[in-house]
Amino acid sequence: MPRVALIQQAATADRAANLARGLAALDEAARGGAELACFAELAFEPFYPQRPAEGDVRALAEEVPGPTTDALSLKAKKLGLVVVANLYERDGDEAYDTSPVIDADGSLLGKTRMIHITEYACFHEQGYYTPGDLGLPVYETAAGRVGVAICYDRHYPEVMRALALAGAQLVCVPQAGAVGEWPEGLYEAELSVASFQNGYFTALANRVGAEDCLTFAGESFVCAPDGRVLARSPSGEDHILFCDLDYEEVERSHAQTLFLRDRRPELYGGWLA
Repeated sequence: MPRVALIQQAATADRAANLARGLAALDEAARGGAELACFAELAFEPFYPQRPAEGDVRALAEEVPGPTTDALSLKAKKLGLVVVANLYERDGDEAYDTSPVIDADGSLLGKTRMIHITEYACFHEQGYYTPGDLGLPVYETAAGRVGVAICYDRHYPEVMRALALAGAQLVCVPQAGAVGEWPEGLYEAELSVASFQNGYFTALANRVGAEDCLTFAGESFVCAPDGRVLARSPSGEDHILFCDLDYEEVERSHAQTLFLRDRRPELYGGWLA
């Protein structure tokens, strides 16, 4: 029964200070008994897409592995803690919204890149991110089989089902969700349904704090495979949300015992086949 910690922290233009606060939060998560910690989207840097991209924005990004993942790996190994992070990654001439996944021994298991890239007011992401090209891996970690759906990707049922078919017990969702961006309760309802339909836990770690043109809401939460919301963070403040997961609930969920069993993939075609 792993305990997860969702780290909900504001970020400033001082990337070194943001990372230092994130590493301190991992210490606190470990003291609280967590076996896995998940950060929000772009946890250690400003939310760049608030403004349209100007110039070579790739200069804002870093490689993976690189300085941030090196620091997180050292901390993960010291604490025996699985870490799901999120940062702006540069890989050659491309840049991605990327979640590195680090196991409890400090090893970098891999990275998930956001697949779907949006574009609208204060979320000018298409000028910053290349669509992800690494698929939807599920990582065998010390805290279970973990998949990642980065922010916008969680809106796509194909993503959430693909992670179920790959055997995820937990799907972490690093998000940058703003105050007033959605009707109250909608995002919880969305992931409650995804958890129920796919038979896994979902854990959404949201950004928090006032920035350039957005105020991020916080309100991180965890959903069970039966659709219940198990735990919530407050709005508008830094917070670490702890939640215990019972993976036996995955095995006995309706999705695992009924829905996935009774699929008709020969009729669906495409990605869901």
